[in-house]
Amino acid sequence: MHKNEKRVCYLILILFLFGCSSIHNGKYPDNFEELRNVSYSTFVNAPSHKEELPELSEKSTLSDYLAYAALHNPGLEAAFDRWKAALERVPQVKSLPDPRFNYAYFIRKVETRVGPQRQKFGLVQTFPWFGKLSLKGSGAMEAARVEKEKYETAKLKLFYRLKTAYYEYYYLARAIAITEENLSLVKYLEKVARTNYSAGIASYSDVIKAQVEIGKIEDRRSALNDLRDPLVAKLNAVLNRPEKSSLPWPTSIPIEQVSVSDQQLFSWLKEANPELKAKDFLAAKEKVDIDLAKKNYFPDITVGLEWIDTEEALKSGTEGSGKDPVIAMISVNLPIWHDKYSAAKKEARARYSAAQKERHDRESTLIADLKMALYQFRDAERKIILYSDTLIPKTKQSLEVSLQAFKTGAGTFLDIIDTQRMLLEFQLSYERSIANHAERLAELEMLVGKEIPRLSSEESKGQKNE
Repeated sequence: MHKNEKRVCYLILILFLFGCSSIHNGKYPDNFEELRNVSYSTFVNAPSHKEELPELSEKSTLSDYLAYAALHNPGLEAAFDRWKAALERVPQVKSLPDPRFNYAYFIRKVETRVGPQRQKFGLVQTFPWFGKLSLKGSGAMEAARVEKEKYETAKLKLFYRLKTAYYEYYYLARAIAITEENLSLVKYLEKVARTNYSAGIASYSDVIKAQVEIGKIEDRRSALNDLRDPLVAKLNAVLNRPEKSSLPWPTSIPIEQVSVSDQQLFSWLKEANPELKAKDFLAAKEKVDIDLAKKNYFPDITVGLEWIDTEEALKSGTEGSGKDPVIAMISVNLPIWHDKYSAAKKEARARYSAAQKERHDRESTLIADLKMALYQFRDAERKIILYSDTLIPKTKQSLEVSLQAFKTGAGTFLDIIDTQRMLLEFQLSYERSIANHAERLAELEMLVGKEIPRLSSEESKGQKNE
């Protein structure tokens, strides 16, 4: 074979070995490339540009707040970026090590019978033992799944924080409105007390009592009004808006009932809670690491090719003059340090055991949290019915009776003040129960990791009548 033809063959072989470095061992999930290329706005099903999302206004619903937070919150975006970074780790660990190119220049020519040798070129490629790259890729994929579930956990916690702040903001609005109504009532009572005092049918102490009560309610109103700025700042922090940006008062929140059993909620928690799923994927990764540690007992194989550039022999007519030697080589590392490999295997097994136990411990904690949230949810539901159907109507009726009795001289002004004070507390407790009910429902959804089906209005009425 002619010398140039040989060099072409060598070049082809070199290109082939270089191509080996791009080969991936094992298969990717079907949607792997789609996940790698997905944008944040597409992933959260939001507008591609933040400017396209409408500004929050009086007509904005809680869903609008959630969409705004999902697209703007930097903490959630950071969790998404960590997941995308973990995905990019997969093709890195599944690839062969980079081939190594060697070049040597002979400072002094090496004289041989077929000609002097000036330089040599070499290319070597290491091939990990069978299955190593596949296991590394599987471990990296499980790690990426862990980050994905961490993102889902961050989203659920973000939405819970937003809902809680939103419901607290609603309660504040209702508390201020109710306090204003009661302040107007006590001011009216103070006028009645003054009129009765002028008519000689009441003492001046009644006027003083009314004025003291007015002062107490005004102080409560001031405290409630001062609370608006911190709550707005808390909401804006979740929404990633300037802390002093104004937000309208929420107009109402629904009193929703769920159409699912406790057993189903606990089942969903075990299946869908992203924290537990992240623990499962972490345990799967550690299990892969056990198999990978076992591969350390087997050698990696390195193959190579060297070509020595040889010039024409000084003596013309020499057989094989200018023939370039080509050297094929193969080498393996010697895995003789068994104590090291055994320690790596024990480490992997211990990490796998720890991941399983952490998962069990977290599940127990979440189940306990779910039980408490269910109790508080039902307790708030019970109080809503108690205040709306019994205590508030009865107290309003008692207030009317006390007021009529006072006007006729059959009752005392203290009875009116006590009844008015009781009505204020019951009304505030009713609104507090509504907010608590909504907050506990939000907590339940955070714990089970999915939206809980609601009863329709007809079903709720029928259940209430029962």
